[in-house]
Amino acid sequence: MIPNESAKEHWDRVYASKDPQEVSWTQEIPAPSLELIHALQLPHSASIIDIGGGDSKLVDHLLEEGFHNITVLDISINALEKAQKRLGEKAGLVKWIVSDITHFEPPTKYDLWHDRAAFHFLTESNQVEKYICTIKKSVTGYLVLSTFSTSGPLKCSGLPIIQYNESNLNNLVRPDFEKLTCKQVDHTTPFGTIQNFLFCSFKRKC
Repeated sequence: MIPNESAKEHWDRVYASKDPQEVSWTQEIPAPSLELIHALQLPHSASIIDIGGGDSKLVDHLLEEGFHNITVLDISINALEKAQKRLGEKAGLVKWIVSDITHFEPPTKYDLWHDRAAFHFLTESNQVEKYICTIKKSVTGYLVLSTFSTSGPLKCSGLPIIQYNESNLNNLVRPDFEKLTCKQVDHTTPFGTIQNFLFCSFKRKC
């Protein structure tokens, strides 16, 4: 990250200058996320938000499966424009929000909140508290949250991250959510390196 560069400027620059095969997080098929989502057996009318979705192909797969109430949020407009260009006419079926998640005020309630590797970039306690507070106010159904595990990298895209284990994540969302499942997954980057992630799903209790 360039000194004095904001998070938004950083991610706009990354997405403007790099193709999907040049960034470590690219997945042709977001299999771990889809596996956890399928296990929830949500109706196709479910309200789903993908936090930090960028130009992830999760939205492509959800649309193909018949989900039609999808929101994708990212801090970078360049990331969302890439996804919109890829989807073509289907992009009109999705709600797109450009926002820093720590400033996001949800306009509605969500049946599913999905986040693959955005949350772990929040390294300040006040950022984490705001994120968790937003979840507890706006999620009525399920949470699918993925971060680098304690066996994963300490940085991503030149930025520091916070590693999590199953206990850490569970404690953050209790007592409002109960854990359904947690598992560690090795992600192979486009460069052939391995990154270990923790994927967890939770159900709203109260």
